[in-house]
Amino acid sequence: MSNRPITEDDLHAYIDRALEPEREAEVRAYLDKHPDVAKRIAAYSDERNLLRSALLPIAEEPLPPRLNLARMIESPRRRPSSLRWAVAAMLMLSIGGLGGWMIRGATQTPVGGIVALAEEASDSYRVYASDRTRPVELRDSTELVQWVSNRLHQPVKLPDLTKSGYRLMGGRVVPTAHGPAAMFMYDDDRGERLVVLTRPMTSDQNAPMAAHSGGDVAGFSWADGGTGYSLVGPRGGDSLRPLANEIRKQAQTI
Repeated sequence: MSNRPITEDDLHAYIDRALEPEREAEVRAYLDKHPDVAKRIAAYSDERNLLRSALLPIAEEPLPPRLNLARMIESPRRRPSSLRWAVAAMLMLSIGGLGGWMIRGATQTPVGGIVALAEEASDSYRVYASDRTRPVELRDSTELVQWVSNRLHQPVKLPDLTKSGYRLMGGRVVPTAHGPAAMFMYDDDRGERLVVLTRPMTSDQNAPMAAHSGGDVAGFSWADGGTGYSLVGPRGGDSLRPLANEIRKQAQTI
């Protein structure tokens, strides 16, 4: 067994059955220890299986004569239309081989800006905050700041929440659809964990603070000067707003 942490890429490759046997066993062991993550991955897997079942009859149909390559070559006038049908058929069949996250993205309206940032922070919280073995990858604050700044290609300020009763646990770099993001995790004396996610923004480069919630996760997201921030935790309402204001104040001093 390797010591590499299980990432979102590993989880989606697991759904697509694209992992090497040894890595697949590691992911399976990880899911056994993290029922919340296992439940989410099972839902993605169900979507994959439903889509494959729906498209299976199409995949098993014989190729229509009009898509026969020899006929297409012999009939130049019909070639453009036939080629379009051939491409469409190939795309339909290829969908049956897609799974997990790709299916989820194809069936939902793409989002951007701080809406996407809020979703990314919430997903990171759900995956890592419940991990009692290795929720963060680096714990040394100096090394962590240097690492994430290099990966994001810009200076990253590490929020200090000690006056608010939260201590830094550490952090990691997490992948998103909009590039790498820095994730910092904090906890208090009761073991309650919070996550701060930050990354460069391609849209909503300056956006006012907005509350968001979903299921058992709530938080605030905003953007200043091309950098986005999202604070998420297990509490609802405005209980996180003072912390979000403090993080925003500290970030503006970079």
